[in-house]
This record gives sequence, C-alpha cells and structure tokens, in this order.
Amino acid sequence: MATEDSHQPLIQFTGHRHLTTRLLLATLTGRPVRISQIRSTSTNPGLTRHETNFIRLLDAVTNGAQIQFSMTGTTLVYRPGLITGSAEGLGAAGGVIRHEIPRECAKRGVSWWLVPLCVMAPFSKGNVNVTFFGEGCVTSSTPSGDISADTVRTAILPLYKSFGVERNIELRILKRSCSPQAGKGAGGEVQLVFNHQVRLPKTLHLMNPGRVKKIRGVAYCVEVPKTNNERMIHEARGVLNKFVPDTYIFSDASPAPLIPTNQKGQASGKVKGAVGFGLSLVAESSTGCIYSADVCSPPEGGVPADEIGRQCAHQLLEKISQAGCVESVAAQTVLMLMAMGSEDVGRVGLGRDVLASEEVIQLARDSKAFGGSGWGFRDNGGENERGEVVVSVVGRGVGNVGRKVA
Repeated sequence: MATEDSHQPLIQFTGHRHLTTRLLLATLTGRPVRISQIRSTSTNPGLTRHETNFIRLLDAVTNGAQIQFSMTGTTLVYRPGLITGSAEGLGAAGGVIRHEIPRECAKRGVSWWLVPLCVMAPFSKGNVNVTFFGEGCVTSSTPSGDISADTVRTAILPLYKSFGVERNIELRILKRSCSPQAGKGAGGEVQLVFNHQVRLPKTLHLMNPGRVKKIRGVAYCVEVPKTNNERMIHEARGVLNKFVPDTYIFSDASPAPLIPTNQKGQASGKVKGAVGFGLSLVAESSTGCIYSADVCSPPEGGVPADEIGRQCAHQLLEKISQAGCVESVAAQTVLMLMAMGSEDVGRVGLGRDVLASEEVIQLARDSKAFGGSGWGFRDNGGENERGEVVVSVVGRGVGNVGRKVA
C-alpha cells in the first residue's frame, strides 16, 4: 500500500540533530525525506539505539511506510505511510501496541517517545493505544533533559483542549522507574490512550498569559522511604507559597519494578529496576496557560530530597519568568499543531527565550521545507513589559487522516 505522494522528490537533510521532529513532520505531511551524514565523523557513526527504536514506533503506528538504512546507518530514507493507530490486525495484539524500549535506550526518558506520538495521534485513522515497557523505559525526568511522564500528563496533554482535542485522552503510569546507573535497567511501564481523532485542529489564538492562580504537582519515590516525598514537598511549598497560596502537591510512593533476568543467584528470575525520587510541578494561569518544572535524583545519588524540592520550585519560577503563553517543553507541540491546522492564521504569544531556542528556530525552518508558510513575528503591545513576541502561523489544512490511498 502506498500513498499518492510516494513519487514526490525526497526532502534532503543532514545531521542527527532534530531527527525525530523531521520524521514527525514527514509522517504528518506525507512527504518523503532523506537524512544523510548522521554522526558521520563520530567514532560511533550512524543512528543510535533509541533513534532506531523511535523509527520502529513510527512503523508500528503507520501502515505502508518504507524505511531504508545505509550499511553504516549514516543515511536514512523514510517514505511515510498512513497513520493507522493501534487498530487490530496492524501489528497490534488486541488493539494495543506493546512497544519495548531496551536497556540501551535508558539514557532517554519515555517522554522522548510519548510527545511525538501524542502529536500524531489526533491525525490517526483509528484509536491509539500504546504501552511502553522494557528495561529502558524511564518514567521520571532524566539528566539528558527529558521530562517525566507526569509532566506529559499534566502539562502537555491539557494543551490539546485548545485545539478541540480533549475527549478520551489518558496517560497511565503503570510502573514507575527512575534513570538507572550504567549497565542497570529501569523497567517502567506507561500506557497512552488517545481516542480523539480530528480532521484538522482548531485555529489557536492565545496571546494573554494571565497571572498564575494555582500550582499542582506530584512528588514520587521508587523503592526509597516515603519521607523523601515529604521533604521535597516541604521545601517546594516553602518557596512557592510566598507567591501562590493555592499550592497542592500529591505524594506517590511505588515499589521498584521487577525486570526478568538470567543472572545466576536470582532465584525469582527477576531483579529490581532503577530506584530514586523526583518532583513534577505545574502552574496554571487565569487564562489556561501552563508552566512546568521537573527534577529527579541523579542515577548515582548523592543529592538530598530537600535540594530536589528546592531546585524544582526555582525551576518553575524561572519558567514563569520567561513569560509567554507556552513554555519551552510544549512550544514545539503547540507550533506543530498550529501548522497542521485549518488554513487560517493562528497566533500565540511566546517569551523571547523560548522563541530563540534552537528547537523552535529549527522547527520554523523545517516546517517551511515541508511546504508550510513562513512564520510572522511581532512584539506583543500593551502594558506588558516582559518582552513577549506574537508568532503567527498559517495552517496547512493537511491532516493525514484524509489522505487517499492508491
């Protein structure tokens, strides 16, 4: 099965940076891409294990995709198929895709897979129900900068409501895990249920950030004393209550996940996954804008729970101080949905630091390479002195759900 766009010329890219974003844009627009010189000068050239694992996920939720690698893995040709979701008979068992993340991928958090999948899900032909599991499934935030699954659930998924996508969306954290030490496994498990598909997202107009009215959060610990949660909550509230009295942080204590093993001396045939603790905070403004912060204990330990709580509270205040209606971790999701929406001009106010990030700038360039229009920028007038910029994006009016099949 091939789409009507299968004979289009390849869009050329080089380098490994922004690879997931480019593959995501290719899947949404149906345009084939060729990415070359992937770590060609490195001592370990080619795609990494987590990048090939992400391509496997794309193949699982689409039908008709063609993927070609060079012998060294430094060149990738990707011809996207239709986004079919997890319908029965398309590589899924009972309508649920179980996607394994191996131990070699434990440097990245599960959010690295979740966020792109959430962007594709509204354009799927059927419901999306994917369970991520395995020794490399890390549900907490990671030292590499990935957010936790809690932040995806509380800070990313609520944004879809602004685009008219809000029904039957759920992210379940079945087994918690933290970043493991070298050679160890994580063993987390997360299930994404995304059962609201649309032809086109609604046009977004969001230019007033409002004032922060409440803060919510989740303090979690895995196989460590629950007093760590209490200490993180106490420190975070000590900082945040001065600004927002309506602050409530939940506490979640979980046992370590069990991972099957063949090691000698393990009578049960299982070992415990990564342990640790962390904190995820979300602030909501009077106009529905969301800001988040995420800090987790490092794999090697050595950082007390009090310091984690203090760091997370300060990180949240820093995110709020950057101004704008969308924070850095959600900017790509919002801008991509705006670009895929109906053929109208959508507007969103962003802080200058968020807009100047490498990810947002490259997304603007890549979006134009895939046939989108250039973005417009202007200062947000009025009494606001925080230097916000209004970004105008014209939707392409192209949803993958309606593409004809040849």
